[in-house]
Amino acid sequence: MNISQNYAQNDMSGMGQSELESRALIRTASSLNQIKEHWEECKGELDEALEKNRKLWTIIAAAMNEADCPQPQEVKKNILNLAVFVFQRTMEIAAEPEPHKLDILININMNIAKGLAGNA
Repeated sequence: MNISQNYAQNDMSGMGQSELESRALIRTASSLNQIKEHWEECKGELDEALEKNRKLWTIIAAAMNEADCPQPQEVKKNILNLAVFVFQRTMEIAAEPEPHKLDILININMNIAKGLAGNA
């Protein structure tokens, strides 16, 4: 493990679940935004960034389905519906990539991250 990986691992070990989720959402939103802002140079990275975002939302959706999930039923339902939207939008972008289509995924991730950070 190199020094930066060791630092990142130690830096995150003291965080709560909400903060970890918030940072993951911000990180994926930042990757998508970087691609959007530098489309010609970075569009080759789009598939990987979309896949990371999809995996993150798969984890979030799975957490909402856990028996011990502390979220109220209405919140779980809303997050699951949002995850389905993210999955559908991801497929649309992968099929017909255009930089402006990334805005909605970026905005969703950032808004959820802000909400999580407020609860941390």
